[in-house]
Amino acid sequence: MSKSDVEVVVVGGGAAGIAAAKRLCQASIDCLVVEARPRLGGRAWTVTEGAGYALDLGCGWLHSADRNPWAGVALQQGASIDKTPPPWARQALALGFSPEEQSDFRQALALLFARVEEAAQREIDMAASALLDPGCRWNGLINAVSTYIAGVELDRLSVKDFDRYEDSGINWRVVEGFGALISGYGADLATELDCEVRRIEHGGKRLRIETSKGTIAADRALVTVPSTVLAAERIQFTPELPAKVEAARGLPLGLDDKLFMSLENADEFANDIRLFGHTDRAATAGYHFRPFGRPMIEAYFGGKLASDLEAQGEAAFFDFAVAELTGVLGTGFAGRVKPIRVHRWGCDPFALGSYSFALPGFADCRRALAEPVDDRLFFAGEACSSNDFSTAHGAFNTGVAAAEQIIALRRKPP
Repeated sequence: MSKSDVEVVVVGGGAAGIAAAKRLCQASIDCLVVEARPRLGGRAWTVTEGAGYALDLGCGWLHSADRNPWAGVALQQGASIDKTPPPWARQALALGFSPEEQSDFRQALALLFARVEEAAQREIDMAASALLDPGCRWNGLINAVSTYIAGVELDRLSVKDFDRYEDSGINWRVVEGFGALISGYGADLATELDCEVRRIEHGGKRLRIETSKGTIAADRALVTVPSTVLAAERIQFTPELPAKVEAARGLPLGLDDKLFMSLENADEFANDIRLFGHTDRAATAGYHFRPFGRPMIEAYFGGKLASDLEAQGEAAFFDFAVAELTGVLGTGFAGRVKPIRVHRWGCDPFALGSYSFALPGFADCRRALAEPVDDRLFFAGEACSSNDFSTAHGAFNTGVAAAEQIIALRRKPP
């Protein structure tokens, strides 16, 4: 253990933990980031092996980039920002999905979003699936898009929470990898990696943080682990915090997994275009051809489909993708693609999913999860954000906000 006595322990070295620790260090507060993984970044993870390119297995887009603090970090680090419009903002490949059908689908999706906005103003929350037009031919594909956005189908998604998400519509990418950007931002922090926090005792004069490497004494702790980890009580609190566990259980993580595949004769396709495997069902993947102009396909699997494939093993993702792609592009296409890398976030013991959504009736759990306990325990992470949840910038902002609370308390006279 590099440190066994600090002023603040930051539990979790993802986007929220790194942003919080940076702010604490700027205020000359002695802190230590304790991370269970052997790397920083959490659900932001860039890998390069197997392709020669930076591949983001976790978050990959600077959403609301015009107000995203990570865009500023990218400029500071001299990272390369790609401002190409995302594939979901452009017309998809017309194979089996004509421009007229795509226009009809976009209109049906826009009408659903309008009904969500209206229903969110009502006193009682509901599942977003209740707002589907029963006779709409695009309900299956709309549900698929829900899994790409929230990691879950509409029947589990709170209307109130879904409506609270704020998006400027500006989306950029980092060529060197979003995960690399986030982990690089924390490179100068005091960290303890491969160190799992198991218990936080907060009833005494000082906190005792029990880890897989020993015990740390601290005045305060800032917990930034995913809501699923808190809900599963992977970290024990003494005294117990049943209200936090209940709030976390109302904010499970949806599931989205990426599969990267190499593509032969890629020049046949335009850069950054999308193809759906099917347009009549929720259990379909979205295929992003030639991201950054590279000779590859980034396949995106969400919700129940991702969960089912995870249970079958990593190879199941490639097998499913080949079956869908050959169904649209012909059997000869199978010989043009090879798997590069996939990560099963639902099987990741320190994530247990991809990013948070609120169950119907639990939209207010985000504020409850973010509430400090006795001015000694603080909480941050994307699940704590009321309007920027499911994003790395939501995690950043909640981390800085919690750090500011700690700084303000430190300045108060005893």
